[in-house]
Amino acid sequence: MTSGQRAGKPERLARKPYERELLRLQQELVKLQEWVRVEGARLVVVFEGRDAAGKGGAIKRVTEFLNPRIARVVALPTPTERQRAQWYFQRYVEHLPAAGEIVLFDRSWYNRAGVERVMGFCTDEEYWQFLHQCPAFEQMLIEAGVLLRKYWFSVSDTEQERRFRDRLEDPMRRWKLSPMDVESINHWEDYSQAKDAMFVHTDTPLSPWHVVESDDKRRARINMIAHLLSTVPYREITPPRIELPPRPDSRGYQRPPRDLQKYVPDHAATLE
Repeated sequence: MTSGQRAGKPERLARKPYERELLRLQQELVKLQEWVRVEGARLVVVFEGRDAAGKGGAIKRVTEFLNPRIARVVALPTPTERQRAQWYFQRYVEHLPAAGEIVLFDRSWYNRAGVERVMGFCTDEEYWQFLHQCPAFEQMLIEAGVLLRKYWFSVSDTEQERRFRDRLEDPMRRWKLSPMDVESINHWEDYSQAKDAMFVHTDTPLSPWHVVESDDKRRARINMIAHLLSTVPYREITPPRIELPPRPDSRGYQRPPRDLQKYVPDHAATLE
């Protein structure tokens, strides 16, 4: 058994039960969204983990049927020079939800404890300052009423490498494989040590980490969504009754001639 293989690992979840349960959970997510909107709640979900651990796929399933005006994904680029000169948490604060909103962080302030630490993008002083300040920062969010949930997607080294190779060979997913992803193979144990140290300082009773085993992407998505729903005290909100009015009689409007407008070519016709 290699270092990345898991003892007693369950069989991969079959497609039919996965799709059936995913749809049920997504229906519950819509109910959760409506509860957040009506109650003015603020929900933050942090997605962290190794490269190719399945964070993006889980986020897509969470947001698939949600209103993008209420639930939004935040995936920040490399900080600018000005942002580097700010308080570290500052650029994340501006993306926090207002009342009635959900924000999902596709990577978050924990970049400092992971990529920045391992790749030397921050100083030792900045790193230790982060570990000291992070629990206090999260405590302030929670005391202000923010519902904070943190998920760490855990993938074995063998499964990660398999996914990297799949991306390398698939032109539709090639963009997902960055030089930083490739470099993470050489720093597997460094990232493991960084994650362990991060958990020691930031896995607190008030703001715990929840680990998602993600060698099986289907199981990971189902397990993560089900857990999220179980931790939020939402209830179903009865929507207001809406009735479509009868269409009014025509007042003589006539559509302009078609040749005055530019239409997209009927590409679909070439498929028949």
